[in-house]
Amino acid sequence: MPVSVQTGGNDYLKAPVNEAFTLEQSVARWKNDAESGERKLTAPAFYLSLQSVPEEGALLANALLKAEGQKLALLPEGQAALRRGDEVTLQSPAGSRRVVSYEISGLGFAPDTIWLDPNGAFFASVSNWSSFILEGWESSVPQLLDLQSKRANARIQENARALTRTPKGPLAIVNANLFDSQTGQSVPGSTVLIEGNRIKAVGADGKVAIPAGAERIDARGRALLPGLADMHVHIGDNEGIQHLAAGVTMVRDMANDADTLLDAKRRIEAGEEMGPRIFMSGIMEGPGPFAGPTKVLIDNEAQAREAVDNYAKLGFQGVKIYSSIKPELVPVIAKLAHEKRLHVGGHVPANMTARQFIEAGADEMQHINFVFLNFFFDEVKDTRTPARFTTVAQRASKLDLNSTEVRSFVQLMKDKRVSLDPTVTILYTMFTRQPGTVGPGYAPIASRLPPQIRRSLLTGGLPIPKGSEQQYQASADALLQMIKLLYDSGITLVAGTDNLPGFTLHRELEMYVQAGISAPDTLRIATLNGAKVLGRDAELGSIAPGKFADLILVDGDPARRISDIRNTDLVVKDGKVYEVEALYRSIGVLPR
Repeated sequence: MPVSVQTGGNDYLKAPVNEAFTLEQSVARWKNDAESGERKLTAPAFYLSLQSVPEEGALLANALLKAEGQKLALLPEGQAALRRGDEVTLQSPAGSRRVVSYEISGLGFAPDTIWLDPNGAFFASVSNWSSFILEGWESSVPQLLDLQSKRANARIQENARALTRTPKGPLAIVNANLFDSQTGQSVPGSTVLIEGNRIKAVGADGKVAIPAGAERIDARGRALLPGLADMHVHIGDNEGIQHLAAGVTMVRDMANDADTLLDAKRRIEAGEEMGPRIFMSGIMEGPGPFAGPTKVLIDNEAQAREAVDNYAKLGFQGVKIYSSIKPELVPVIAKLAHEKRLHVGGHVPANMTARQFIEAGADEMQHINFVFLNFFFDEVKDTRTPARFTTVAQRASKLDLNSTEVRSFVQLMKDKRVSLDPTVTILYTMFTRQPGTVGPGYAPIASRLPPQIRRSLLTGGLPIPKGSEQQYQASADALLQMIKLLYDSGITLVAGTDNLPGFTLHRELEMYVQAGISAPDTLRIATLNGAKVLGRDAELGSIAPGKFADLILVDGDPARRISDIRNTDLVVKDGKVYEVEALYRSIGVLPR
């Protein structure tokens, strides 16, 4: 068991990290920028650093190997358990080495895997997003990933069999308060008849012919809505179930490894994994020291053409331009993508304004901060550093939203029919979060989450200079004011999160209402607007005959109180039925 741990450095947003743990005479003490505590131990317990590094997982695995029943209490709270996984002998230019995987549960929504050598020393921690491995063994990452994926997929497939229910015949949902996303109206006393994976009929109770032997679900006046759409995700292992449990039946992945994403999509469509419908936008990044984590690096027109052609061939719906793309390549990429009927969006690249990005052919912008950066180009020309956040936090509230410059930009967005995916929750939280407290966005659900996930909600904000708290709060509020201005000006908004699956979308919708958008219009943004931007509104986004049977049953009325959207009880996706409590229990989330 570690008796002393010291961690220093900076986090992703360049906030300082200072963390310490000691264990002396059975007294454990810990302190970091968000927590401090002390406990007299009467039994072994392991402190996992709030800002941990992969090697710490190896220490925990070794402690668990020697613990009774391979279970161990965690500090400040929780319990970890260990299960041995695969053993494999690897070959590389560095030689031959036998390694063993161990799955540690209790840290998150699914087990974490760590690879150790025969002596118990750290060897690797790998994922599709980032990997850490001993130098000289980099070529072994794909093999380790494949072994991990096979075990995870077997676990996920077993879950899908246990928690997915396919009605034996027609399914009728009666006595529902149906939300019509096309009109924004709620229609109490409604019946929806589903046959297979399509909606067969919609009408008033008693007016829809329900076949003999059909299964009936009495909504008891609860709200029945189209499934929600999260238009900005980076779907990872085990995240499909998190989306589904929150009522999210459709997502747009905005950057991922193409092979990994296509495999996840295939598994979900085959019923081997639970999750939402996946639509895909393929990332395109420029080479260099700031390049994002992707193999698709574009430095000239030929490379752009090859990437666009490949994404189109693979069935992607769009491309996402990232921050290191050369500005002169943006119109080239947009033209190539449009020729293939692909949607174009993304970050505004370095040394380019949002106006130039739109004029070069972008159909959509991601993240509300890039709208503000259009007016702060004098200070932030390179959008690849934390200045894309800090400058907005310092200046957003001082921007005159009635100025000619702002109004001209908004008119450009309208004229070019450019939509916006604000992801305002993550930015608002970033500007206002105080270390050691769970912000209002996650406070309603924090107590339900696994302990280590709950702890992670205590960190992550920008380092706010002393005395600037009020300015940062005012700028956070300015983000909402800009969203309301864009909405009132006729700009199409879609709801995206780029954060914790499911729960963050609920907060995103609350933020739109806080901005001044009505609850019914906010629900339309989260359903029909997403389908329209994807060009799939003929089949998705509303409850109507002929459309896919993607619906959610909510205890309450989110068209009147948007926060009721957190109370989803039942999800129907592609005609299959899911009980929300059971979904959450399977990933360690307590019922509401």
